[in-house]
Amino acid sequence: MLPSDRISLLLPADTSAGNADGSASPADLPEWDLSDLYAAMDAPEFADDMNAAMERAREFEERFKGRLAALAQEGGAALAEAVIAFERLEDLLGRLISYAGLVYASDTSDPARVKFYGDVQERITAASAHLLFFTLELNRIDDTVIEAAMAAPALARYRPWIEDIRKDRPFQLEERLEQVFHEKSVTGRSAWNRLFDETIAALRFVVDGETLTIEPTLNLMQDADPARRKAAAEALAKVFGENLRVFGLITNTLAKDKEISDRWRGFEDVADSRHLANRVERDVVEALVAAVRDAYPRLSHRYYALKARWFGAEALNHWDRNAPPPKVKQRRIPWPEARDTVLSAYHRFSPHMAEIAGRFFERHWIDAPVRPGKAPGAFSHPTVPSAHPYVLVNYQGKIRDVMTLAHELGHGVHQVLAADQGALMAPTPLTLAETASVFGEMLTFRSLLSGITETAQRRALLAAKVEDMINTVVRQIAFYSFERAIHTERRDGELTTDRLGEIWMAVQGESLGPAVRLGDGYETFWSYIPHFVHSPFYVYAYAFGDCLVNSLYAVYEDATAGFAEKYFDMLKAGGTKHHGELLAPFGLNAADPAFWQMGLSVIERMIDELEGMEAS
Repeated sequence: MLPSDRISLLLPADTSAGNADGSASPADLPEWDLSDLYAAMDAPEFADDMNAAMERAREFEERFKGRLAALAQEGGAALAEAVIAFERLEDLLGRLISYAGLVYASDTSDPARVKFYGDVQERITAASAHLLFFTLELNRIDDTVIEAAMAAPALARYRPWIEDIRKDRPFQLEERLEQVFHEKSVTGRSAWNRLFDETIAALRFVVDGETLTIEPTLNLMQDADPARRKAAAEALAKVFGENLRVFGLITNTLAKDKEISDRWRGFEDVADSRHLANRVERDVVEALVAAVRDAYPRLSHRYYALKARWFGAEALNHWDRNAPPPKVKQRRIPWPEARDTVLSAYHRFSPHMAEIAGRFFERHWIDAPVRPGKAPGAFSHPTVPSAHPYVLVNYQGKIRDVMTLAHELGHGVHQVLAADQGALMAPTPLTLAETASVFGEMLTFRSLLSGITETAQRRALLAAKVEDMINTVVRQIAFYSFERAIHTERRDGELTTDRLGEIWMAVQGESLGPAVRLGDGYETFWSYIPHFVHSPFYVYAYAFGDCLVNSLYAVYEDATAGFAEKYFDMLKAGGTKHHGELLAPFGLNAADPAFWQMGLSVIERMIDELEGMEAS
């Protein structure tokens, strides 16, 4: 039975179990069981699959290279056989690298795991080199021939994937160049990504005499004690500053690497390759960015001015930006309560959604404790359709951690539902990948808010949600502006770390407004953002997803029966449909500038409510 929906996260807790503050100790938090992929790094099954993947990749190349056009002429059934074989190989290679990546994320400081991950990356790169010809050659088939072949049912199933990869045709290079780009990636971008991850994981921050890793140090920026927040901010700035040379080199190298790739492929704008990967038009993204930047004064500037008044100050120090409201009792939320809170919110929307999310808890698909060396942040890794997703969080018992859990489980539900599309079509463009995660957050937030009537508690929860939405929309668009400036300037030469800090302070000052005081040391805070390193221009997808979900949730609140079914159909589609096609059943259109205003107005109304509480 699911618990009551009237769960308060702000009242004093029963501390009869767990830690004295009511939180779960690390020993009480779940760790994932990766045996559904492989039993261990040295498992015979892993070695067998790795060897089989290499052999099957060579055989695939020998069998199909140079023959795809002829197969298409023979009919769709013959070409479909090649596509199906390719998909099976993609699933196998994906299983191997997913396992290696999850093992590595569990402890990026363990030399054995680091070596394992590096070795697997190299072997996967070598195996997939034999498959590189496939999409290049498929895209050289004449349009009329491929269209005729897709009339066959066996190939028609893959129409969305074939049409998607054919959008890449203008930016493809000759096969030997593609081979060089592919094989050198392991010593290029992938190596710099790994250096960033291992550097971040190795950093240690001394706060009030205690030595911490990055996750608990960042967590202190939300502490109720202003002295602890300041000490954490100063520790972060000190250590980031000491490592700026490495972070500056990583940033400059990866920006140049991207510029070289973009130039050879013929991309005009620094973000065009991301837009293509996201299957979203540049003008749609530009409309989103313009709408959010225009709304800065109505959103972040207004909210932080309000929050400064709560603290009796003209402006907030940057370490107070995410501080809890004053005079509200805070507590840490035990893991079982966080689990029940999210599942009960999901259940009220759909029992099926709660059942899927429940599998993550029941089957050990979640890794929750904070550990030295563990990857910071949170993610839901889809692995491959023949397996299931895994969720990583660094749970420390705050309201935001509960929302993060709801967010990642939303991803997990989406990935489970899309898996039936198969390895080629289950992956969702980033802009749509955030839909289910942000929707899951909204369900959880609305459920909690409906059970709170006391003004101070309601204000605290509402403020936390507004801050999360500002972080998701305003902050991510500011990140996007930062990246655009970096990648544009990098075309003319390297940027010093001082220049990187100047750009960071400029975009942060514009987005946060005059009510946030950006003090000494904050100019280094660009250095720890992983998205800049791993996925350039990923960040606007968060704003896209948040505004989309705000609009979608408004439709849900006004909807009669049938909304959940349409919602699940959208998630089940995976990467088979364009955002316009997916949103049409809900009467929404992301190409309409009014669409973004609708999403932003949801945040404005929440700030209106907070201002109303202040006046009452």
